[in-house]
Amino acid sequence: MTLVTRVRWGMVTVLACAVGTYAVDKKEAPKASTGQVDSGSFGVFIGGQRVVTESFTVQQSNGTSTIKAHLQELKNSTAVGQKSELQMTGSGELVHYEWTDGSGSLTVAPKDEFLLEKITTGSASKPAEQPFLMPNTSAILDNNVFVHREVLAWRYLATNCQPANGPLKCQQGAVEFGVLVPQDRTSMRVRVELVGKEKVTIRGTERELLRLNLKGEAFAWALWVDDKDQFKLIRVAIPSDNTEVVRD
Repeated sequence: MTLVTRVRWGMVTVLACAVGTYAVDKKEAPKASTGQVDSGSFGVFIGGQRVVTESFTVQQSNGTSTIKAHLQELKNSTAVGQKSELQMTGSGELVHYEWTDGSGSLTVAPKDEFLLEKITTGSASKPAEQPFLMPNTSAILDNNVFVHREVLAWRYLATNCQPANGPLKCQQGAVEFGVLVPQDRTSMRVRVELVGKEKVTIRGTERELLRLNLKGEAFAWALWVDDKDQFKLIRVAIPSDNTEVVRD
């Protein structure tokens, strides 16, 4: 299987975009699979101290991908924590998103030509509604949910990159994506750009990973994915917050 096929294969399984849309030769595109695409956990470290664990799964069934995440603070292990579930179709369209922390919740779903967010708080008898004039292919990039960054990285790689005599080559310059941040009740534009291979030390072991830069108006993150293992997200660095996220 060629490198570009592996990228597109990872893409079809998480439903960021349909393989048939982007494959050079649709006859060579693999059929969508059913089952688990990725699972595991990320440790979130601030100043070198682990503060949060995010457990996640990415699954595909009947043409829909479901991305679940559960965030648990180490200092408050008895609390419910944050839970989220994102569902997408085979063409990258949002089906449903929901998030809760035990005291409040929110949902996002398409409605007509826009996205509609509904927010419920503990004291509210009726959810507040906020529409966003955004297409249903907009990415969900919620606060503190790092598996959403993995899905965005897969989308970028599948739609903007191809191999050139071996190494992965991507569109020159950063690529913009429209994203929704439900917990902040806001939308924004973010930019993703391939940097290239870098040697990174993960838990004392040096690994060669593929680096991507993820930037917005008020943030700059570095993401490292493993191009030898289905482009899984391995590490995230957020220098401005002295924060590091590492796959367990």
